[in-house]
Amino acid sequence: MDAFEIDKRAVRRAFSRAAERYDAAAVLQREVCGRMLERLDYIKLQPARVLDAGCGTGWGARQLGDRYRRAEIIALDIAIGMLRAARGASGWWRTLFSGGGQACLCADVESLPLAAQSVDLAWSNLTVQWCNDLPATFRELHRVLKPEGLLMFSTFGPDTLKELRAAFRGVDGYNHTNRFTDMHDIGDMLLDAGFAEPVMDMEIITLTYGDAKAAMLDLRGIGAHNATAGRAPGMMGKQAWGRMLENYEHLRRDGKLPATFEIIYGHAWKPRPSKTADGRAIIQTPFNLGANQPPAPPLSGGQSNSPPPAGYGEGRPGGVA
Repeated sequence: MDAFEIDKRAVRRAFSRAAERYDAAAVLQREVCGRMLERLDYIKLQPARVLDAGCGTGWGARQLGDRYRRAEIIALDIAIGMLRAARGASGWWRTLFSGGGQACLCADVESLPLAAQSVDLAWSNLTVQWCNDLPATFRELHRVLKPEGLLMFSTFGPDTLKELRAAFRGVDGYNHTNRFTDMHDIGDMLLDAGFAEPVMDMEIITLTYGDAKAAMLDLRGIGAHNATAGRAPGMMGKQAWGRMLENYEHLRRDGKLPATFEIIYGHAWKPRPSKTADGRAIIQTPFNLGANQPPAPPLSGGQSNSPPPAGYGEGRPGGVA
């Protein structure tokens, strides 16, 4: 078994338990969501249906609903406790005055219970790091997107929580943090999944704490427990905890303990298909023949005085499949 495989049941329990206090602790998640929303200002898109995959308590879904007032917002999360909080935060007035409304769906982003080509915008803020098969996750998001639909997401990169990893190193033989995927590898995964024109970038955000306990409580407050298969089966002993604290103290700067988060941002488009399901090429033409408008003779550069052939106009518009 892969020691870094995510235990989805543990993830579901942890986030459901954290739902009531999540908004007070999710400072980083809200900040990243705000920066993602700013990127939408530069993208021309008016979606009819938006999927928020990993919606948490629904703050991001509400922002998307305010931006796209006529769109249906699908708020999806693996934790039922988060969805209860999201549904409670979306008051009756939002349903009454928004054109599309919001639906809550308890499901895993790795296996979406949505029809193919049913979503115009797939949005995911700091969620896909909880997926065991990231390439398959991107294929699934590609499946539910309509042609010319947009995927926009954020996730954590390899330098995330590097201080905690260093502090726990050598303390015991267990995992204490997740494994995070490199930005360049994610870009390759998007291309392999069928996306076009992926745009990737990253930034470093460092939070600081007075002590290690405050850092741990902050992580627990947002449900970010260690859910890997290689985690310790029980609580850490006093001696091991003491060694970890000593190691962490060596990293103190300006009186504070740092916690680094490498934030990866990405977006990509689902292109129109180039082949039919049975493998025939789809040729798109820049013109659309009208019923009473025969085409100009090839290479003539001018009008034809010949009458259209018998039966012309009874066929299909321009384009070959």
